[in-house]
Amino acid sequence: MFSPDTTLDRAIAYALDNPGKRLRSRLTITTAELIAGEPVSAAIRVGDAIEYLHTYSLIHDDLPAMDDDDLRRGKPTLHRAFNEATAILAGDGLQALAFEQLASIDELSPSLRVELIRLVSRAVGLNGMVGGQALDLAAEGSQIDHAALTQIHRLKTGALIEAAVIGGALSANASEWQISALQRFAENIGLAFQVMDDVLDVSSDSAMLGKTAGKDAAAQKSTYVALLGLEGAREEAETLLSSALSALSPFAEAASDLVCLAQQMVRRER
Repeated sequence: MFSPDTTLDRAIAYALDNPGKRLRSRLTITTAELIAGEPVSAAIRVGDAIEYLHTYSLIHDDLPAMDDDDLRRGKPTLHRAFNEATAILAGDGLQALAFEQLASIDELSPSLRVELIRLVSRAVGLNGMVGGQALDLAAEGSQIDHAALTQIHRLKTGALIEAAVIGGALSANASEWQISALQRFAENIGLAFQVMDDVLDVSSDSAMLGKTAGKDAAAQKSTYVALLGLEGAREEAETLLSSALSALSPFAEAASDLVCLAQQMVRRER
């Protein structure tokens, strides 16, 4: 049971029972294994907390006051399957559950748990995902330059991806140089992922994506495709991927799993 209310409990289960690609938790777990050389149990729980936050953000993004979408992960969005009030409460509950989970990872020291909470709360807050979403909404229907678009997506999408990577590193007690290299990797792969999201919005269909295709253009959103063209956006994604993989070079073959995951994030069809 997530909640004492049966409808809210079913709504949260509905959102979590269709987990999507779980790229963020996979980044956390794979990064921790890169550092430790073996599975890290705490990283699994950190990854789950980050997925709770990602799911909450999708629930709220889909609401009529935001992106007003009907389809998510191949099924009706939560507010369509239930109602708007339940969707808002489910998102709020998942956000709180994420921080409860981070605070309860007994394998990690209290100081490390506080550091993880600081990292993740910043990633989803005013100087992260929420701030990026506000900038994105403000830019609808207007033309912005490359720097402004990059700022939006480093905050809206990239910040939580960066937290997923660094959260995995912290879970495995990474050194300063390791965290520095992984930070460069995360900044580039987070942005590359968003560029490909923009590409797929115009080059794929709703059945393949599991969400409404062409939504960005219909909403007059600022995207990399609108700014650079379809092929230009693809080239941008590849350039960012190359920079991300270059940041992993100090880890040599130990980073092979993380390299493969990064390539999957960019060279995907949905």
